Amino acid sequence: MSDRHISQHFETLAIHAGNTADPLTGAVVPPIYQVSTYKQDGVGGLRGGYEYSRSANPTRTALEENLAALEGGRRGLAFASGLAAEDCLLRTLLRPGDHVVIPNDAYGGTFRLFAKVATRWGVEWSVADTGDAAAVRAAITPKTKAVWVETPSNPLLGITDIAAVAQVARDAGARLVVDNTFATPYLQQPLALGADVVVHSLTKYMGGHSDVVGGALVVDDQELGEELAFHQNAMGAVAGPFDSWLVLRGTKTLAVRMDRHSENAVKIADMLSRHARVTSVLYPGLPEHPGHEVAAKQMKAFGGMVSFRVEGGEEAAVAVCDRAKVFTLGESLGGVESLIEHPGRMTHASAAGSALEVPADLVRLSVGIENVDDLLADLQQALG
Repeated sequence: MSDRHISQHFETLAIHAGNTADPLTGAVVPPIYQVSTYKQDGVGGLRGGYEYSRSANPTRTALEENLAALEGGRRGLAFASGLAAEDCLLRTLLRPGDHVVIPNDAYGGTFRLFAKVATRWGVEWSVADTGDAAAVRAAITPKTKAVWVETPSNPLLGITDIAAVAQVARDAGARLVVDNTFATPYLQQPLALGADVVVHSLTKYMGGHSDVVGGALVVDDQELGEELAFHQNAMGAVAGPFDSWLVLRGTKTLAVRMDRHSENAVKIADMLSRHARVTSVLYPGLPEHPGHEVAAKQMKAFGGMVSFRVEGGEEAAVAVCDRAKVFTLGESLGGVESLIEHPGRMTHASAAGSALEVPADLVRLSVGIENVDDLLADLQQALG
C-alpha cells in the first residue's frame, strides 16, 4: 500500500500504512529490527538506505510512515519521548533571540522545557490564551517564530480554534505547532486545519497500553521534514525498535479505543456535572463548555480526558484521588486503564507560581475503556 494512500479511511490506514509484509517470510507484522548497524553493499552502498540505527531503523521507519499517514502529513519522525520530540523541534525552528507564544494551559513538562531549558539557550517566550485568537495576535512580537498550541489542553481541557490561530501565525510569518496528544489524529487533524507541525507524546493514546514511552513530530512540508530529520539524527534521541513496534501495534486499535474512551468520558462528565460535591466540570463535550462549538467543528468526538473541581479545596481533591479504587492513582494518560491524579501536586507541579499554575482543587481523569458503570460507581464512592 502506498503511503500517500490507496485508502483515506482512518481505520484502514491505521492497520496498513507502514505495515508492509516482510519480504523474506511474508510476516504481516513488521519485524523488530533489534540491530545497531547494517552490512553495506560496498563502501557507500547502503542496502535499503540503512547504515546505523540512530539514523534509520526499519521498525522505526514503519512507525514513522504510519504516523505520517494518520496525520495526513508527508514526514513523520519518532523519538524516545514526547519531550525529546519537542526539544528537537525547538532546536530546529529557533535560534537565540527568537520568541515563541505558548499557551496559558499546557503540559507541565512542556512549560518546564521552555522556562528552564530553552530560556537558558536564549529563546524568549510569552503566555497567551490560545482559545482567543486576538490574544494570540497581541502576544506576537517581531521576533516570534512559533505559536504553540495544545487542544484540548492539559489539564484544563481548553479548546483552540486551530484554523483561526493558524491564520494569525501565518500573518506573522510564524509556524503553528499543535500538540495533538489528547485528541489523536483519529479525532482531530491539525495539519488539514492549517498547522505546520503536529507533536505527540506516543506514550499516551497512540501507544495506548501504558507500556512504552515515545514521541513524534509530523509535518506536511517536505523541506521542514528534512530539517527535522537532520536534527533527529544529529541529536540522537530516537525511538528504539521495540518501542517503535509497541506504538505501531497501538495505532492499529486507536480508532476503536478512542471511540470507547470518548463514549465513557461523556457519561462520566455528565454524572460529575450533576454531583453536589463537584463545583465545575471541564470537558469540551459538555454544551456549556466555552470551547464546545469549536471542538464540535474540528473534532470527531471529544476524547477521554475529563477534569473537575471539587468543593473543599486542595485537600478534598487529594482525598478523592486517594479514595479511588478502579481509577488508578498515577501520572500519564491515554492507556486502556483509567487513571486519576492531582495535577497541582503531580504532572503540573513544575508550573507552580507561574501563569500556568493549575487550581489546587482540580482532579484530572484519564477515562479508560472499562465498563462505564464500574467507573461511575468508583467516582461516586470516591467523591463521598
